[in-house]
Amino acid sequence: MLKVTIDEQTLEVEAGSTVLQAAQRLGIDVPTFCYLKRLPPLASCRMCLVEIEGVRRLQPSCATAATDGMVVRTNTPLIEETRSSMLDMLLANHPLDCPICDKGGECELQDMVMAYGPRESQFRDDKRVFHSEDIRLSPVIIMNVNRCIQCQRCVRMCEEVVGAVALGTVEKGMDTAVTGFEGSLASCDQCGNCVEVCPVGALMSFPYRYKARPWDLVETDTVCPHCGTGCQLTVGTRKGEFMRVRSKWDEGVNHETLCVRGRFGLDFVASRDRIKQPMIRQDGALVPVSWDEAGDYLRRRLLAVESKDAGGLASPRLPNEVLYQFQKLMRTVFRTNNIDCSSRWAAPFDTLGPLLGTFYSRTPLDDLIGNDCVLVVGGNITEENPVTEYLLRDGARRRQTGLLMLSARPSRLDADARVVVRVPPGGEAASLAAVVAGLVAAAGQALPGGAFADIDRPAAGAGSDGPPDRLAAALKEGRSVTVLVSVDLLRSPEARATLQQLNNLLHVLRLLGKGPAMQFLFDRANQMGAWDMGVLPAALPGLRAVADDTARATLARNWGAEIPSEPGADLDAMLDLCVGGRMGALYIVGTDPLVAYPDRNFVTRALGAADLLIVQDAFLTDTAGMAEVVLPAAGYGEESGTFTNNEGRIQNVRKFREPVFEARGNLAIVDFVAALRNQALRPSTQPEIFDEIARLVPAYQGLTQDGLGADGAFTKAAPTLSAGMLPAPPPVPTAADRLMLITGDCLFHNGYLSERSDILNTVANDPYVAMSAQDTAELGLSDGDQVIVRSGQGELTAQLKVDRQFPKGLVFVPENYRALRLNSLLRRGEYPCAVEVQKAHATLEVDRPGRIWRGV
Repeated sequence: MLKVTIDEQTLEVEAGSTVLQAAQRLGIDVPTFCYLKRLPPLASCRMCLVEIEGVRRLQPSCATAATDGMVVRTNTPLIEETRSSMLDMLLANHPLDCPICDKGGECELQDMVMAYGPRESQFRDDKRVFHSEDIRLSPVIIMNVNRCIQCQRCVRMCEEVVGAVALGTVEKGMDTAVTGFEGSLASCDQCGNCVEVCPVGALMSFPYRYKARPWDLVETDTVCPHCGTGCQLTVGTRKGEFMRVRSKWDEGVNHETLCVRGRFGLDFVASRDRIKQPMIRQDGALVPVSWDEAGDYLRRRLLAVESKDAGGLASPRLPNEVLYQFQKLMRTVFRTNNIDCSSRWAAPFDTLGPLLGTFYSRTPLDDLIGNDCVLVVGGNITEENPVTEYLLRDGARRRQTGLLMLSARPSRLDADARVVVRVPPGGEAASLAAVVAGLVAAAGQALPGGAFADIDRPAAGAGSDGPPDRLAAALKEGRSVTVLVSVDLLRSPEARATLQQLNNLLHVLRLLGKGPAMQFLFDRANQMGAWDMGVLPAALPGLRAVADDTARATLARNWGAEIPSEPGADLDAMLDLCVGGRMGALYIVGTDPLVAYPDRNFVTRALGAADLLIVQDAFLTDTAGMAEVVLPAAGYGEESGTFTNNEGRIQNVRKFREPVFEARGNLAIVDFVAALRNQALRPSTQPEIFDEIARLVPAYQGLTQDGLGADGAFTKAAPTLSAGMLPAPPPVPTAADRLMLITGDCLFHNGYLSERSDILNTVANDPYVAMSAQDTAELGLSDGDQVIVRSGQGELTAQLKVDRQFPKGLVFVPENYRALRLNSLLRRGEYPCAVEVQKAHATLEVDRPGRIWRGV
């Protein structure tokens, strides 16, 4: 530790700390413009200059390392004069348009001038003007370059954190101007992080422009609803109307950054597609009724189907308290464990449970990224979890973390990775088995016992210097390892095998002393919470097996009702019950399986065959359109609760507007349904339910809602018995001689909730089909062509997007566009799906699936 004295105050700091960091620890205000905590110092604005004893010139505190015995002064007459002169230079060409500038009231230049600026300017020349009118760089970002103070925050944020390199500078000196390529940001992520870090009104949010002043806004700190990263955001409303989103440096996992969905995608709360009042089906049509009428009708219908099975499906975007209460309703009132929380894939609890209990690390992602190696398995992190990608890029570039990528789809993070392994969809299990084999072979006698005696050579298909071997070598060299797993892997029929091989890999790494940690990369805001709350057919709250007599007895004693002892049906099995005429009441809350389930024909037939379909939602979804009873629920921002993010961090989700029309809170509706069965759920209010969760769910024990604070609190790992080790590695998938369709999230949309955002729809790509340059060349297709994608189930038409990084043989269509009806092409249990691709409105002959030749 080093001793430093600043303004006659002495403290100890770690080696490598800067003078600015030391001053901030002492609470001494040193002004800055170009400095950002998460970026290397630039020292260009010269506002943070300080005097250091023994040094002739003033030094920039942001870039000056503290040394032992250093004596610093931050407020001498020379420093004050220098700061004033610097501000005078900035004001020399700065337009005096504060009354109309969107940054007015929260402008750092304004604040600096008030605190340190000259009372009278020394400059008398005409102000330089770059442009007489503001420039619309994109649908969401507008620029007034005349206000720019050349701090370079926006350019550096875009390049070094986001990785988009969409902004740059032209000219030099006082004529430097920030701009996008050819005055446009058409190719950028539209995340708006440049707007967030701009200290003045040079870069502004177009959707927020001229709507409100900061002092007019009521601001509410909450959590983003779009993916499992769990970013902190601050929502500004004016007279109850949504205005904007911003974020704070010192709160949450995201450190001020947001993706395009988080910053610009919250206007979906004001969607015109809201369900206004309860509806029941009469003469084949949904008819609006009162809540009392809906209750009377539903009571009769529930009684009529009581002798049959019941089932429940809830969205992983709902708060923990709603999810907990919903599974309690199903288990105690409907007397069933037929519960699920995903309409896109099944979670095999027999392998998932041990993996979560043994290796899931409920710790800050920032700490895990500090490990020597981070292996990212599956998915496309750039588009599924953008802010997590920012953190990983920071780890690779600034902390020398070794990034290792294993996936079917490329991502922008590949450019920062040490090893990139492309595998066919479903081939992750075989590749992981080869990595395990490589580690065991390389470790030799270092591994104890005979647990790995069955593995004496790499899995089939792994060469002596193949990609899995390079992964194994990198993992063996690292001192500590983090494994981040895309939940996208659960789409594959090979999901169970992949989870087993992940379990094996983590066991081997532990035996090698690597201290492995694992986290999922969920693409839904509260998927971790949904699992923790027990919205699973085979798991109770706390991820305890339904067959666990002790766990079941504890809950039954507290709930005052017995819980069925047999595991229930997941969504797949529930749909089979529907088709077989055995499903009485199917209760769906906040999700749309008709659009999301990977077989539209089957799910349409199944939902239509249920005796009673109840849908509780904020929006009139396709599934709601098939329901017999529709109950209007509060949407995001209209009720308080908690989310649990990928890290296992539980955070407050706060209400910032009132429910609209006749919508009721989700908890109130669950109580309403329970009362129709002449039962009551206690407790029934959000704070009381949180307290019960903290008492009965092991990972949440001891938590209090008041104790969550701005950064939330971490739940605890709840160890479970390990699964059996090293099942036989699956065979390596053979390369298909036809095109295979895969799906997933795209950058601008996440599920179908974000499609209700008018702002996102202005920046999002049109529905598209991504293919490799090699495949498109063989098929005679060009970027931008309208193409038809056809499977044995159906077809769709969309614009072709040629991706030079995309692997040959794959076709990617994002799952986020309702109009495409992508799931019409898919068949349950088959993923990926074989397809043909051809140019729309062209006469083509098909030689064999995926091989299409021009007609002759």
